[in-house]
Formats: sequence, structure tokens, C-alpha cells
Amino acid sequence: MQFFLLGLAALVLALFLITGFTRANPAAMARQMRLAGGALALGAAAIFLVRGAAGPASLLGMLGAWLLGWGGGAPSGPTHKSTGQLSSVTTEHLAMELDHDSGAMSGRVLKGMFAGRDLDTLKPAEVALLWHDCRFIDPQSAQLLEAYLDRIHPSWREDVSRGEREMRDHDGRMQPDEAYEILGLKPGATEEEIRRAHRDLMLKLHPDRGGSTYLAAQVNEAKDVLLNQRP
Repeated sequence: MQFFLLGLAALVLALFLITGFTRANPAAMARQMRLAGGALALGAAAIFLVRGAAGPASLLGMLGAWLLGWGGGAPSGPTHKSTGQLSSVTTEHLAMELDHDSGAMSGRVLKGMFAGRDLDTLKPAEVALLWHDCRFIDPQSAQLLEAYLDRIHPSWREDVSRGEREMRDHDGRMQPDEAYEILGLKPGATEEEIRRAHRDLMLKLHPDRGGSTYLAAQVNEAKDVLLNQRP
């Protein structure tokens, strides 16, 4: 009878866990398993106690109480108070903070065209542009931005790759139509118009003036593409 009751309880527990597996998150499942295990241990303890086996009954009773959280040392699941602990790191371009409890990242831009702005005020495309600027000249900042973008816009890598493919031909060269768009010109612009547009944009975007290294490189390439295609 003892083994029949224990086997029946184990079967009910297994069915409960299987049906709830697809609906529960890992933390919820762990707590449910502790509660179910605690109930099963107390039931087994009662059976042993009825049969006069006080030693095993006592051990199973303590195990069940511990699993159910009736003791001070019980694993009661994610009910502990938040520690509120933050980690801070400062790089050439960023001042970042990480919340240990939630994993949330926040930060402020220290250098470049977005200097003085909080990251959460930037669009994902703007953060990606900042990443472009940092990935060669400030790898530490680039790594932080990658982690930040992974949280707020998980598909950002695919979006960046798609945008770069659309801008270029199969050989990786910028298309004239894209070059005209970057310089803000219409197809057929004269050499003088190309050079003037390039000069005006570089005054705004040059890294030495707090602009974007990546955008400045794009403007330079656009100028070269359009001037080189002229007869």
C-alpha cells in the first residue's frame, strides 16, 4: 500500500509538470516543483509515521517543510528583495550603468554628434550610427552599445546589414543614386555642386567638430563616387 500511494503521487506530479511545462517560465516551474516536492515529502512522511517508522518520517517531514518554505532557510523562489546594486563603467564615448536585478542598461553619450544625450532618448538607428563610429576607434564603447542594442532592438544587426547591402552593388561599392542622396543632390549635378555639398556637409559632420566618423566617411565616399563617374 505504501509503495502504491507513493507511485500514484509521483505519477500525478509527473503529469502536472508535463502539462505545465509549455506554459511556465523556468522560475515559475522551479517554484512549482519545490511546492509539489514538498507536498509529496510530507505525504510520504505521514505514511511512514502511520507505519511506525518515526526516523524516516522525521527526515521526510523536515525535507517537505524546507521545500515548502516553512523554515527560515527554505528556497522561497524569486521573492527576495532587490539589492538595487548598479555597476558603472566609463569609456571614451559613454558613461554606462547596469542594474544587476533587471539587467537594464542606461547611459549617457560623452563624445561625438550625440554628446550630452541619454541613450534612451536615441532611436535604435541613432545608437547604431554611434556604434558605427565607435567600432574601430573605441572598441570598448562599441561592445557596450552592442549589448544595449541587443536589449532594445534585437534585430539591429540584420537591419544594419540590410541597409548596407541596399546602399552598395555586388562589389561592395556605393551606388551613384545613393551618393546623390547622401549629398542631398539630384542626378546630373555639376562638379561644383558636388564639391560644395561635400564641403558643407563635412563642416557639420567632421569628427573634429563633434560629428560622426561613419557619416563623414560616407560623405567622402559619395563625393568620390560621383566625381569618378564623370567623363
